[in-house]
Amino acid sequence: MTPEAKARQEIDQKLEQAGWVVQDLKKINLGAGPGVVVREYPTDTGPADYLLFVDRQPVGVIEAKPDNTILTFVEDQTERYARSTLKWRITSTPLRFLFESTGQVIHFTDGADPSARAREIFYFFKPEQLAEWLQQPESFRRRLKAQMPELPTRNLRDCQISAVTGLEKSLAQNRPRALVHMATGAGKTFTAITSVYRLLKYGDAKRILFLVDTRNLGKQAHQEFMAYTPPDDARKFTELYNVQRLNGPTIDPAAKVCISTIQRMYSLLSGEPIDESAEDVPLDQIVQTDKQAKVVRYNPAVPVETFDVIIIDECHRSIYNLWKQVLDYFDAFLVGLTATPDKRTFGFFNENIVAEYTYEQSVADGVNVGYDVFEIETEITKKGAELKAKEWVDHRDRQTRKKRWAEAEEDLLYTGKELDRSVVNISQIRKVIQAMKTAVETQIFPSRNETPKTLIFAKTDSHADDIIQIVREVYNQGNAFCKKVTYKAEEDPDSILASFRNDYNPRIAVTVDMIATGTDVKPLEVLLFMRDVRSKGYYEQMKGRGVRSLDHDALKRVSNSADSAKSRFVLIDAVGVEKSLKTESRPLEKKPSVPLKDLMLGVAMGHRDEDTVLSLANRLVRLAKQLDDKALARIEKRSGGLTVGALGKTLITAIDPDRVVAAAIATAKEKGITRTEETLTEEELTAARAQCVAAACAPFDSPELRDEIEAARREQEQVIDHINLDQVTFSGYSAQAEEQAQKVIQSFADYIAQHKDEIQALSFFYQQPYQRRTLTFEMIEELHDALSRPPLMLTTERLWNAYARVKGSQVTGADTKRQLTDLVALVRFAIGLDTELKPFRDQVDRRFQEWIFRHNAKRTTAFSTEQTEWLRLMKDHIASSCSIARDDFEYAEFAAKGGLQRVWGLFGTELDGVMTEMNEELVA
Repeated sequence: MTPEAKARQEIDQKLEQAGWVVQDLKKINLGAGPGVVVREYPTDTGPADYLLFVDRQPVGVIEAKPDNTILTFVEDQTERYARSTLKWRITSTPLRFLFESTGQVIHFTDGADPSARAREIFYFFKPEQLAEWLQQPESFRRRLKAQMPELPTRNLRDCQISAVTGLEKSLAQNRPRALVHMATGAGKTFTAITSVYRLLKYGDAKRILFLVDTRNLGKQAHQEFMAYTPPDDARKFTELYNVQRLNGPTIDPAAKVCISTIQRMYSLLSGEPIDESAEDVPLDQIVQTDKQAKVVRYNPAVPVETFDVIIIDECHRSIYNLWKQVLDYFDAFLVGLTATPDKRTFGFFNENIVAEYTYEQSVADGVNVGYDVFEIETEITKKGAELKAKEWVDHRDRQTRKKRWAEAEEDLLYTGKELDRSVVNISQIRKVIQAMKTAVETQIFPSRNETPKTLIFAKTDSHADDIIQIVREVYNQGNAFCKKVTYKAEEDPDSILASFRNDYNPRIAVTVDMIATGTDVKPLEVLLFMRDVRSKGYYEQMKGRGVRSLDHDALKRVSNSADSAKSRFVLIDAVGVEKSLKTESRPLEKKPSVPLKDLMLGVAMGHRDEDTVLSLANRLVRLAKQLDDKALARIEKRSGGLTVGALGKTLITAIDPDRVVAAAIATAKEKGITRTEETLTEEELTAARAQCVAAACAPFDSPELRDEIEAARREQEQVIDHINLDQVTFSGYSAQAEEQAQKVIQSFADYIAQHKDEIQALSFFYQQPYQRRTLTFEMIEELHDALSRPPLMLTTERLWNAYARVKGSQVTGADTKRQLTDLVALVRFAIGLDTELKPFRDQVDRRFQEWIFRHNAKRTTAFSTEQTEWLRLMKDHIASSCSIARDDFEYAEFAAKGGLQRVWGLFGTELDGVMTEMNEELVA
């Protein structure tokens, strides 16, 4: 069978599964079904491979090509057939639907779209779908460009207006992926529902999927849809459109919005039974196993055209690895929502950021509040401890928590990281809780009569139970005072969460993961971290639980002694979590020990560094929430019409990089010079920043204004004794060597960013659909060749040494000889896929051990000694070449042991499957 014949065989099969009747020309019967496909249909420019008929009318054409054909090269051929004169056809109107396919890959172009262009689809559309499209006056993409009216802005924040309009502009341009980056608390879901409503009403979208990764987020989203009232209709959203929260295997055909976890949708498309407990855990915390890794298959009950748009909530954690297949499957626009994007997120959404609203901007606008960091450190947390053999201690079962009193069998030296996992030190927990209580009552919120609403992050459910018992003891309170809110809580976690949010008790909640992300508890004012977090994005989400602003009346309902609106929250770090991570959203308060009056006098005297400006801005924004109307009015009068909050926001805006660039360009234009962001000089940017900051600081030249603000502060502001956190400023290489290493790393990062689409090895890490990922030695050679040539001269050895100097403890293997495949590890580390840089061989060794252990566990008999020896040889080959194939057994290391003949004798027909598994598992 020729390659093209194989492709046609697969095309026939896929068409039939999608509901088409496939016929030869000699046996044509257009009445055989609603959709008929005729092979080799004659036209005046030659026979078309496939002609599509819907309700007896020709509507489209398929050009079939053998596998590995680049389909964009044959689009002209498809269009030629679509415009040709068809034999026996009465009219000569060009056919609308154009397909190219190799059987494995399908491209589709809708001729009715504006600036019609091809897109890849997972499977062929059903004939009923093409019939529906033909009956519509305009295609969906044309409606998005022509029919979306101006957005009513009533009840919308500026950031929400920007997000909706930015998204609609992106959709009108037919850009397949868009990212909405909005700070926690800015109303991402409300913004998304506003867009959904407009897409349904004005864009006449067929159906929209709202994709989440936990049931809790799905429940919250459903509640927000039910509560949403559009600006042009008095009815609720759910009175206008059916919203289905998917809990089973069937999508309601009447539903216009479907809310589903990505796990459930994956189950629907892969045929893998769903583990409902997995819907309770964020996807970035799920360890994927062989059992889970099923390939998504075509499901006629859920065809690829089911949704026009997919909105992905918390997209920074839910769309990678095997879950990405769900998004590859549907022919839909993809819209991501996140407060904490990482490099992977930006890459997946093609760097099409339609809205960007940062944490700092949200604080300046009063949408969120700033935070302070308070540190608690104990001796055992920092250094661990030692238990001597023969000492009598409790031993507790992790699951049942049943205890036995017995001697320690041997000396046990444990570190702080092992606490509450393998070792529990009750004294350590008690010291932290007691220190928190003392700090809150005497330093952080000294004027409060009740404990502020506090959330404690624990390591495990067992750790959470220990914390709860000690909190109740230290605070001398009953059960209602402190509750556990996790998926394993004995009480209904939703009812506990509702009480924590709205009632006096519980004052303190302890969680592991349930309310670590995506759950609003606006009265929260204290977050205590008793677990470290390695994921930057997850940590930012956890911090986001405390950022929500709240007015005085609402805060007073649950914390009666609160004397102002919520103006900040305090992060208490008991495990060094702030030091172990570099976070994107940082405390705006950079100089907590400097009095407000000194900050104001400092800017008046010319201190315009970023720390001083940001600290003053944060104090003013915070003060605006605390002052009464009379004090606010006095300050506004002194400032010439600017409110306290506006003074703070102006300072933050003045050092915003985008605003500085715009000011520099405008200044150059006034001088008759044309500048772009890329052509601005450092001198012009520095001058523009100085100009912006000077204008923002000008009001503080007035001593009357400074005195008025200071007088108001003395009347209202509490004195808070902050803990000044220290950090290592230098360790290791000289400043000059480190600076050079930084330049090497930056050159590498810039090259990856500029060439990620054109170099195959880089494309592997960004855009390849899940089922076509491959990485070859030739691709790595190509990348290495490009990097090592002048002017870059970025050899693998040089890059590794640079990272070792700059990143220190994050890099291992600096003293070992480099392999070409170490470039894989360098790229993964540079784009943020790995948090540690380890030699590629070490990574392959680790993955091999995990793979062979799982594989042996599944087999009735484990691999034999000789089979294992060959697997290790194959593993070593992958470590040096990125893959293993049959031809590779001709190499000396294999040939000396019998080559392909011997390995086939050992593995038989399992060999190809084993090689495929190893290629996928070891080079992931």
